[in-house]
Amino acid sequence: QVQLVESGGGLVQPGGSLRLSCAASKIFFSIYAMGWYRQAPGKQRELVARITSRGSTNYADSVKGRFTISRDNAKNTVYLQMNSLKPEDTAVYYCNADYSTAAGSKSDYWGQGTQVTVSS
Repeated sequence: QVQLVESGGGLVQPGGSLRLSCAASKIFFSIYAMGWYRQAPGKQRELVARITSRGSTNYADSVKGRFTISRDNAKNTVYLQMNSLKPEDTAVYYCNADYSTAAGSKSDYWGQGTQVTVSS
């Protein structure tokens, strides 16, 4: 059973920082693209940041320059460093692993989510 386990969420004041971690097990981690998504109450889940198996990254415009995604293939872990946090960053953050073959089949896994609350 594939598992993605997030950690590192919590309560932080505006302007503060948090680092989220997502540890993966029972997948060939290095071939997967890894992403962080978030869902605020009453809103749709949205992509925050994604890193491909080759290390290419992309970010939502709202977090560019503040958040950094990285991966450690030796530890089967992806990270999200979040700086200069704003109240609008408050959401449940989910880790995602996805892999698509050239033939078009897709594997897609989600973690259980970790709450991030930015408030004074």
